Amino acid sequence: MRRHIDFQRLHNFRDLGGYRTRDGRTVRWGRLYRSDALSKLQGADWDRFLSLGIRTVIDLRYPWEIQAKGRVPGAEGLAYVNLSVEHRPYDQAEIDPDLDPWRYLADRYAEVALDGAEELRQALEIIGSESAPQVFHCASGKDRTGLLAGLVLSLLGVAEDAIAADFALTELATERLIADWKAAHPDRTLKWPGYGRAPEEVMRLFLSDLASTYGSVHDYALKHLGADATLISRLRTQLLDGAS
Repeated sequence: MRRHIDFQRLHNFRDLGGYRTRDGRTVRWGRLYRSDALSKLQGADWDRFLSLGIRTVIDLRYPWEIQAKGRVPGAEGLAYVNLSVEHRPYDQAEIDPDLDPWRYLADRYAEVALDGAEELRQALEIIGSESAPQVFHCASGKDRTGLLAGLVLSLLGVAEDAIAADFALTELATERLIADWKAAHPDRTLKWPGYGRAPEEVMRLFLSDLASTYGSVHDYALKHLGADATLISRLRTQLLDGAS
């Protein structure tokens, strides 16, 4: 099975399958994908997307981003839901270069984990509600998408090392993400040298912060998101192969 699904205009479309859990089970291939903005799909890319059999798209962007950039094309049998998980917008191109970049991003993730509880819980409920392939995405498939991927994999019992490594795979798309930003903003200067970066340290800091605040990612889901044991069990049933 392939981790990276090749598209001409998408830079960061990946299968979350194949990761092992602490109890020896494996995340199913072809069941849950993560991506950058699907509004870029057209032509051969659209045909490839349809061939994956995806039935639900979870768009994590702000409504104003969707209005400006568009959304995934419509198709028969394709459900679409917008869950804007971030509530405090910031411009990554303008981040102060003198700040600790990875601590800064981890702090922004902590804000999303705090503010976006309702949307994050809804996303988990949707992911756990059906066995058909699904995809969730934001603009670059890095921050909001990486956060949700980290939560899902944590709740499935995947080890932190694998979660951090999955997050860091976005680094393979960094150059193309920067090129897209420059093409879209020819009159601006990219001030922050960390734009498009996704080192493991960011995810490790985020997961550590959740554990420090709530006891564990599992406890965060129970105490703050309002998830329960039934929802977490459904996620594991839908997304994992092998005996429980």
